[in-house]
Amino acid sequence: MPSMHRKRSSNNRRTRVDRGSTGDVHREVQEVFQDEWPASRNEKEIEGENKMPISKEKDMENRKEHLAMKTPPIVSAEQWEAARQQLLVKEKAVTRSRDALAAERRRMPWLAVEKKYEFEGPKGKVTLLALFEGRRQLIVYRAFFEPGVFGWPDHACRGCSFCADQVAHLAHLNARDTTLAFASRAPQADIERLKARMDWNMPWYTITDSFDADFGVHEWHGTNAFIHDGDKVFRTYFINNRGDEAMGSTWNYLDMTALGRKENWEDSPEGYPQTPPYKWWNWHDEYAAALDPKWVKVVENAKVTLNLND
Repeated sequence: MPSMHRKRSSNNRRTRVDRGSTGDVHREVQEVFQDEWPASRNEKEIEGENKMPISKEKDMENRKEHLAMKTPPIVSAEQWEAARQQLLVKEKAVTRSRDALAAERRRMPWLAVEKKYEFEGPKGKVTLLALFEGRRQLIVYRAFFEPGVFGWPDHACRGCSFCADQVAHLAHLNARDTTLAFASRAPQADIERLKARMDWNMPWYTITDSFDADFGVHEWHGTNAFIHDGDKVFRTYFINNRGDEAMGSTWNYLDMTALGRKENWEDSPEGYPQTPPYKWWNWHDEYAAALDPKWVKVVENAKVTLNLND
């Protein structure tokens, strides 16, 4: 992905990004795209730039160009399957590599969080520890929703909103003792209004201090992972930039945490909590119920199908 931190042009605008206050880069980048991104031909025509409407001839040329796109060959079912099997070798290698990366994350050193951070929540002021909601792990995504961000006050940043739309049902993360929360600088009233409009259900807090600057998310989005041991909180990992593209899936969230998926096939340090895979899965509205022995039997009878090391 090309860098989003583009310089401004010289027509009476600054030639560098001002990093003086929270979110300046994020807001100014959006201004750059809004001001400098070339308008499409149709947009210019709508703006009345003295251009003729698109001709039928030109429209036909565009269609021919589309039809002339160079596509892969058309093959038989056997040839197609052979090509898929060949590519599958590389896909499995990527999967194994991703598993190995997650295993290294679980061995990352922990950084003690010494400062006492404070957020504003729906019920008032809360600490960073309170954001865990009683669970062992916490994932915090810094979303840009505040004055000065494109879309305010009706919307959060388009990219952050794109991310929010992809978040899986939180019950599955919660079942692995992990909480996901969003944080912005917008007041709670605006956050609650936005959540209702966009049908988002994740906990979303207001940043009131230097949390964003201290954890690398004051100028751009990012996802931080934490764990706590009693009253002590530790930062365990951080993903930003294109790494955030993968966020939203329960699996990718768990893979960035210190404890991982907590399944016994994973390569984790000795003593880490682990349970058999699949057995803990449930419908998102029934995690509070006891484990169904029928589901356990289904899993035990499908060991070949559920081979995670294949």
